[in-house]
Amino acid sequence: MLVDSHCHLDFDSLQSDIEGVMARAREAGVERMVTISTRIKRFDEITAIAERFENVYCSVGTHPHNAHEELDIDVEEIVRLSAHPKCVAIGEAGLDYHYDNSPRDAQETGFRRHIAAARETGLPLVIHAREADDDVAAILEEETGKGAFPFVLHCFSSGPELAKRGLALGGYVSFSGIVTFNSAKAVQEVARTVPADRMLVETDAPYLAPVPHRGQSNEPGFVRNTAEFVAKLRDMAFEELAETTTANFDRLFAKAAR
Repeated sequence: MLVDSHCHLDFDSLQSDIEGVMARAREAGVERMVTISTRIKRFDEITAIAERFENVYCSVGTHPHNAHEELDIDVEEIVRLSAHPKCVAIGEAGLDYHYDNSPRDAQETGFRRHIAAARETGLPLVIHAREADDDVAAILEEETGKGAFPFVLHCFSSGPELAKRGLALGGYVSFSGIVTFNSAKAVQEVARTVPADRMLVETDAPYLAPVPHRGQSNEPGFVRNTAEFVAKLRDMAFEELAETTTANFDRLFAKAAR
């Protein structure tokens, strides 16, 4: 069975087809999924979906794009909300220098607050990194010096150096549909070489649908295509890849383990 370690399930993007999305995920062999928070002030919408479906879990956090909108939310509030029984992770948070939708100092402040919440709760931090590899790695190294915390570099699209530095700190690396793109040779090389006990697969739905669905709205069932591609990259049987990434999910997202 597969798990989708990162997707965005919301009624706005799925409209009336959420039941169809869930049915297609089951047909593809997806056992569990984590729907990711991007705005803490909309956490009740995320938890409503997690409460509706037994096999859906969620995170609590503020995406770097929205960091400046939620600077009034402190570490204590993130920790309090994370006690929800279906909340299994902190984030996503991090740095995005590609769009710079939020001032970089606000992104860093939010990132460090989420790290503090992950350290306090023991829940894994879902990290967004785009064109900010050096700063993300430096912050992770500095913050780990204050006390270790679990984390995953989600939707990995960076170079080998961030992967290396993240793995050295005990982090995980998660591969989305990006790894199936012909232009993603550097990401494919990381997927080939990352230790088997530190890799995950995800959709980042509704974005970045993998080949052969590229250009479509992504959904959790498509994580199978990404897993099949990564299995071929690593010369593994698909079943072995699925079992490995599911075991890794259970280890990292321990609150959702079965």
